Amino acid sequence: MRTELDFSSILPYVDVLLAGLWLTIQLTLASTALGILLGIAGAAGRTCRYRWVNKLTGAYVEAIRNTPFLIQLFFIYFGVSSVGVRLSATEAALLALTINLGAYATEIIRAGIEAIHKGQVEAAQSLGLSPFQTFRHVIILPALEKVYPALTSQCIIVMLGSAVVSQISVEELTFAANFIQSRSFRGFEVYLVITLAYLALSISMRQIFKIAGRYAFPNHRLRRDG
Repeated sequence: MRTELDFSSILPYVDVLLAGLWLTIQLTLASTALGILLGIAGAAGRTCRYRWVNKLTGAYVEAIRNTPFLIQLFFIYFGVSSVGVRLSATEAALLALTINLGAYATEIIRAGIEAIHKGQVEAAQSLGLSPFQTFRHVIILPALEKVYPALTSQCIIVMLGSAVVSQISVEELTFAANFIQSRSFRGFEVYLVITLAYLALSISMRQIFKIAGRYAFPNHRLRRDG
C-alpha cells in the first residue's frame, strides 16, 4: 500500500501551530527560570545545618521525583481546585512544570554545592561573611558552573515533558497537533511537523544555554580553551 504525503491540509492551521509553539516557548522560559530559582533554594535547604529544613526539602524532592508528572499535573489542576484554589489550565501547567524542575534541579545543584572545596567556605567564614553571604558570593556560582551541563539537560527534558500539559487542555504545541489532526485526518504529516518542531526547540535551547554559559562562566571557558 502506497501512502502519499500531503502537507497542504495543514497549511490552513499554521496560525494554530504558531500559537501552540509560542505558548510552549513561554511555558518553557517561565518554568526554566522559576524552576532553577526553586532548585537553588531547594539545594540551600538540602545543605542547611537545620535538620528540619533538610528533611522538609528532602521530602519535597522525593515526592516529586518518585511520582509521575501527569499525576502531579492532575493534582495541581483538579485536586487543588477542590479546596478552593482556582487555577487556569495554563497557570496549573506552569506551576507543575516549575515544581517538577525545581525538585530535579535541587539535587543537581546540591551535587555542585557538595563539590565545592571546604577550604573556600572556611576562608569566607574567616573573613566574617554570614552564611547567606557565603552561599551567595562563594558557593552558588561555582556550584552552578560544575553542574551546568546536567542542569541545562534537565531543562530541555522539562520542555519536552511540557507536551503532557495538553491533557488539561493547555493549548500548547501538542494540543495544537491533536486539534489539527482531528480536523485534517493527516496524522502522519501533523506529528512529523510537531516532531521537527520539538527537535528544533531542543537544539535551539541547547545552543542558547551554551552561549549563556560562556557569559555566565567566563573562567570555565578560559580553562577549557587553555
